[in-house]
Amino acid sequence: MNEDDRTGDAPWAAVVLSGFGRVGQAYARCLADAHADGARLRLAAVRTSTAQWLPPRDADWTSPPRPLPDPLPGIAETLARTRATVLVQAVPSTPEAREPATAEAVTALRAGVHVVTAAKAHLLGGWRELAAAARSGGALVRLSAATGAALPAGDLARSGVRGLGCRSVRACPNGTSTFVLDRLAEGGTLAGALAEARRLGIAEGDPSADLSGQDAATKVVLLAALLWGWDASAVRCRTEPVGEDTASAARAAAERGRRLRAVASAAADAPHEVRVRLEATPPGDPMHALTGPEKAVTYVCPEAGDITVSGGRSSPLGAALALLKDTLDVVERRHYGFR
Repeated sequence: MNEDDRTGDAPWAAVVLSGFGRVGQAYARCLADAHADGARLRLAAVRTSTAQWLPPRDADWTSPPRPLPDPLPGIAETLARTRATVLVQAVPSTPEAREPATAEAVTALRAGVHVVTAAKAHLLGGWRELAAAARSGGALVRLSAATGAALPAGDLARSGVRGLGCRSVRACPNGTSTFVLDRLAEGGTLAGALAEARRLGIAEGDPSADLSGQDAATKVVLLAALLWGWDASAVRCRTEPVGEDTASAARAAAERGRRLRAVASAAADAPHEVRVRLEATPPGDPMHALTGPEKAVTYVCPEAGDITVSGGRSSPLGAALALLKDTLDVVERRHYGFR
């Protein structure tokens, strides 16, 4: 390590960023801000499917890497060359990205490099493989950005409610569906609600996973896996979609002082099963209180009392901030005092 990469008592942590779309670019900017504020992190490499960039310290975070004239170096070579501490995955949660994301995460974990990810597809399909790789390399996996962006739901599931006897989870973890349902309740159309959600940066270009309930189900699958040790790849999901015919139900709920919500749930007593249903939630229900693209998760703890976390920005910046939070968590772990 170069002398200028180490000051004081603690080393700088090298971060390799995989993916440079909207979330990846937002993460790079957040990392640069954290660096300026004294965080001991440096972006050592940026990778896409066709390019790799070893950015200088004064890099322009709005310019993606250019395609390479030669084959893209393997992830193992990049991790070794940069002496990486963390691999951050800001890649799409698509079927096409699943195998490459799994392969690079497994390679990193086996090499003792922590993995922080916003992608979901490879977590669902490769949960056991990733866990085994993490054990073999003594590395950590953090997935806050995959379970609710800036909402710290994953932290609560992993450690915050541990020992409190949580028996079930009830959640509205998809901001797009909540936003759309509220617009439908006000008399809007599905197409109009989606157009507004895209304009505000809430909805993806393809909102099918949001409206089908699959995104909400996936997030609760991951939370349940953290809570109860389920194998995420073995969980069955049943979902009720938001569609054109949902508008009348949303308006009917509003007329009764209720709000229609796409509520995802899982219970320890019904292992490996997650359901997403459209519920007319009454006042006083944490899911009823949500506005716009807000999200909420309630951990039902019969003895300790229900614990709800809500809010959180549903946007590329929210996901990037969650990635940064997890990055800081894995590189600044302490074993003394209050840290």
